[in-house]
Amino acid sequence: MTGYDTVLFDSDGILVEPPAYETQAAATRAAFREVCEREIAREHVDEIVGGVTVDRLHEICRRYDLEASPLWAARERCDEESQFEAFEAGTRERYDDVTVIAELPQPRGVVSNNHHSTIEFVLEYFDLDSLFDTYYGREKTIESLRLKKPNTHYLERALADLEGKSALYVGDSESDVLAAHRAGMDSVFVRREHCRDVELSTEPTYDVADLRAVAEIATDGY
Repeated sequence: MTGYDTVLFDSDGILVEPPAYETQAAATRAAFREVCEREIAREHVDEIVGGVTVDRLHEICRRYDLEASPLWAARERCDEESQFEAFEAGTRERYDDVTVIAELPQPRGVVSNNHHSTIEFVLEYFDLDSLFDTYYGREKTIESLRLKKPNTHYLERALADLEGKSALYVGDSESDVLAAHRAGMDSVFVRREHCRDVELSTEPTYDVADLRAVAEIATDGY
């Protein structure tokens, strides 16, 4: 399909480098130490970092006789602070090809599974505000985990903001591709270094190497 009237982008892995596993794991351990005297098991750290569900989070907390809400509040705060520190230290950067987004004629938005306040920080810190007309991340709550992609919730909100009817969503994960298709959008899977060899079980509409190729797709037939 050509002639897209709206283009939406993921943030981590598309606009900026994704957070390192060890950074997120350290933030999870720090949060756990705030609310529990026991050490959290490695497999539980992996689950929380890897995308824990609401039900599984409650199961993990019961293993340590914890209430989920205090742990999650600490985890979200520590995780966000660790991301800010990485950006400010220069250990996590913006991708160079993001500049091509300014050439797109369509309204543009950002939809991410990261915190809404973290996306706000990223756009301000890297001077990307002017490139986008709307943006959505999730709230720092347990219930927001149910709204993460491949749930279409935030994609649909962004599309409504931009009054889009023929949208393209650009991401770097299978959940991005699934969310786009479930929302009736075409998808672009960008093979950055961290996902270059990923095998997808859901075929994206386009499979490209960088955002320059995205710009060509988005402007074809516009």
